[in-house]
Amino acid sequence: MTDAPSYRVDPPFEADERTMLLAYLDYHRATLRWKCENLTPEQLATRAVPSSALSLLGIIRHVAEVERAWFDRVEGVRRPWIYGNDAQPDLDWDGAIADPELVREAYANWDAEVEHSRKVTERTPLEVTFVHPRVREPISLRWLLGHMIEEYARHNGHADLLREAIDGATGE
Repeated sequence: MTDAPSYRVDPPFEADERTMLLAYLDYHRATLRWKCENLTPEQLATRAVPSSALSLLGIIRHVAEVERAWFDRVEGVRRPWIYGNDAQPDLDWDGAIADPELVREAYANWDAEVEHSRKVTERTPLEVTFVHPRVREPISLRWLLGHMIEEYARHNGHADLLREAIDGATGE
């Protein structure tokens, strides 16, 4: 991999809470995009190990699904799953198909969900709460932003290992 791209902006060292949380979330979103850059559909669909569904394409699909599921809850809506369904919630991980159209679709879905998430956070105070059916107690947007940073950071670690195994590229 080359040096970090210009769209990957370091979070500020000083800022208010909202600015800092959103900057870190965008930083981690950009990090994942960077880890997946300049790869073929075959490389993006490469599984970590044969017994695992983990691939870079699967991660892209997963984070699109996660963005939708969580930020919809903030607004009290539930749009249909992008990839899965209630009976099969993990179909987002089934991204090991080296098809250029599926790759384009995965990126388009991810971009659309990130844009939607940004709009939700722009108009929602950090203190606003919502209930997730599995948690069953109030969750704040503040908590959700921390959770999303953790979600991306964890998967960026996976992406580091996958990318290095694919083409030897490493990066911060």
